[in-house]
Amino acid sequence: MAPRTHPLGIDIGGSGVKGAPVDLTAGELAADRRRIDTPQPATPDAVADVVAQIAEHFADETGNSPVGITIPGIVRHGVMHSAANIDKSWIGTDVQRLFGERLGRPVAVLNDADAAGVAEKRYGAAKDVPGTVFLATLGTGIGTALLVDGVLVPNCELGHLELDGHDAETRAAASAREREKLSWEEWAARLQRYFAHIEMLFSPDLIVIGGGVSRKSHKFLPLLDLTAPIVPATLRNQAGIVGAAWYAADAASGNGTRRTAAGATKATAAKSTATKNAAKKTSG
Repeated sequence: MAPRTHPLGIDIGGSGVKGAPVDLTAGELAADRRRIDTPQPATPDAVADVVAQIAEHFADETGNSPVGITIPGIVRHGVMHSAANIDKSWIGTDVQRLFGERLGRPVAVLNDADAAGVAEKRYGAAKDVPGTVFLATLGTGIGTALLVDGVLVPNCELGHLELDGHDAETRAAASAREREKLSWEEWAARLQRYFAHIEMLFSPDLIVIGGGVSRKSHKFLPLLDLTAPIVPATLRNQAGIVGAAWYAADAASGNGTRRTAAGATKATAAKSTATKNAAKKTSG
């Protein structure tokens, strides 16, 4: 009997590219992750070489299984439309084709925050939570993911909402707290403003907080007064790898297409509701 193989998850970041096979039953890494420094400059071809090295490293554990790859930017129909913390030459690159041709395997590429959201919904803090789930990773910026009844609404980029004349992440990201030497109470006041606005737009059933600062969630989450429960993420730095692997396997099986079709009406309705609520808020 051939050994069991697992899908491979790879998380591309500004400083490192990390990957590991993922046990989709448990939602855990099936082997110790492999990390390689992100090449500088972080051009598509240079990063693709690193991704290929990681895939080769786990060849025995993954075989020809699908590969999920997270990337810090907007990915629409396999093409990059923004580039955060990597070279600007990614913009306009068909990353689906680039990685697929380099690896010779089924590949799915998605935004890094979206991968974390998928992982937390499938295996983590949002597991078995119905309705609308909003995830925010608080770090250098604010990465966001929105899921409606388990269906991902991709590339929301809600960390860039304009609040009080500012890009929200410049005021409320974890980096802002460190840069401005804010107390936990001062930073929590900014988070309150941000998440209250998210609640006005989307009425989420659960808010999940990711990023390294989530380890200190007891210092700031109790200071927030929101309608929705707000909890720390549970998968932490494994979320991108786990979410990417699950997303790739789901897409390869055809479930992703059916899931998207089934959830398209609900996802569209969520966006429509946000637009209407924003219009009411502005007119009021």
